[in-house]
Amino acid sequence: MRITNKIIQNNNLSNINTNKIYQDTLSTQMSTQKKINRPSDDPVVAIRALRLRSSVTEVTQYYSKNIPDAESWLNVTEDALKNLSQIMTSMISQCTKGSSGELKTEDRQIILEQLKALADEVYSTGDADYAGRYVFTGYRTDTSLSFDKEQNLTYSITEQLDSSAISSVTKVNTDELLNINSKNYMDADKQVKEQDITSVDVYRIRLAYDSCLADGVLPQVQYYGAILDAAGAPTGQYELKTLGQQAGGTNAMKQMHSYEDPYTFVAQNDDALVYVPETGEILMGKNHYETLMATKDDDATKQNEGEIRVTYQKASWQKGDLRPEHYFACRSNPGTADEISYNSAYLTGNAERQDIEYDVGFNQTIRVNSTADECFQHGIGRETDDLVNAMQNVLDLEGVKTNLESLYSKAQEGSNEQTVLKDQLDAVEKALTYAKDKEQKLFEKGITSFQGYLDDTNLCITNCGTRSSKLSLVKNRMQNQKTTFETLKSENEDVDITEVAINLKSAELTYEAALMATGKVTQTSLLNFI
Repeated sequence: MRITNKIIQNNNLSNINTNKIYQDTLSTQMSTQKKINRPSDDPVVAIRALRLRSSVTEVTQYYSKNIPDAESWLNVTEDALKNLSQIMTSMISQCTKGSSGELKTEDRQIILEQLKALADEVYSTGDADYAGRYVFTGYRTDTSLSFDKEQNLTYSITEQLDSSAISSVTKVNTDELLNINSKNYMDADKQVKEQDITSVDVYRIRLAYDSCLADGVLPQVQYYGAILDAAGAPTGQYELKTLGQQAGGTNAMKQMHSYEDPYTFVAQNDDALVYVPETGEILMGKNHYETLMATKDDDATKQNEGEIRVTYQKASWQKGDLRPEHYFACRSNPGTADEISYNSAYLTGNAERQDIEYDVGFNQTIRVNSTADECFQHGIGRETDDLVNAMQNVLDLEGVKTNLESLYSKAQEGSNEQTVLKDQLDAVEKALTYAKDKEQKLFEKGITSFQGYLDDTNLCITNCGTRSSKLSLVKNRMQNQKTTFETLKSENEDVDITEVAINLKSAELTYEAALMATGKVTQTSLLNFI
């Protein structure tokens, strides 16, 4: 085969172009510091790069965004719970002081103010938020735990209780003592005697709220009663029955206001069932008490036969009242076009806790929230109300006693005025004896009750701390994985600058040498040999 000069020129030009392409590739790698500029440069590197970049992006999302957000949420929650723990500890301290039988009026006044201040702070703490999201309200992060202002909004609420919610309450009947002053103490209706002062104990269910007046709707107390066969024997099945339900569908429950002395009425009637709307109490006689206390859960069935349901309505809300949708199955604006149902699954026994979870790793989540029913319970405020009312009653009676003693010292010896004042003082002494005894027992009970709330709070703090510790471990692992994936990504995509620089310099020298050699070769033609 004859090799012409043209063939030599074309081959030289092709080889020079190939060298120039290689030089361009190295120059591009030098400037971009990447091995490839397009997938076609190296499909294997491109595919591996896509996978590694996806992994790096995902790990970065976990490490740089999700985990810090979860940490912040847990920190806000833990701070609020620690504050609640301090409040509960202070309440226990106040209950310990209040349980003393040697309290002076000044001591009671201080304890009273402390309890009121602490009670106000409890639910304010529950309104803690993170980035505008309330941390104790489950999925309803846009809704505060408590009402921030007075509001008229009707709710139909169903509380799901058990027999432990039934307690005994002492009521001291002071007759007209608290209405006696220096101007009317001689009036006929104010001449109270020692025998007019009484104390009664009755059973009650204390609802989560007081002032439960809503269009005169009476609460409905339901319990699970056994279904009997024709012979009167249990069938092993249960149905919801209404407490106090009589033949014909009438209900024995009646409404009595606190000023009508419902406690004495119930104490004297074993079949009494009374609703006191101002205090949110359902008072019951012995027979109804025994009916509810007999409710027990049957292990052979799936439902909880020990449950006691109380359905009632409340329409007036004060600032600081807890929103019922965070605790109970309830309906707002019931029976209207604007009705909204909350937590209806609670009534079926299939309720799931509203856990807020963050994705913090590959197929790994962590719960960051604590719900209000775990720590900010209604019982805290209701227990405090009982303590405050009992202590205020003692303070009021002590005020009446001081006033009567002053009047007695000024009355003429042996006069009718002095006789009346003496009877009134005897009545006050008896009332004070009852009231102080009630106060002391309530404060002793309060120590146990608030210790229970403190235990619940400490459990929440422990759970929150456990989640924080777990999150720290996940964070460390994500940091290591982030470093590993970024290293693998760099090894796959990035070039060795030193190697590329040497290869580029070599390519430049080769290119220049090729140009010089080709220039000399192309100068020779066939004419040079003729």
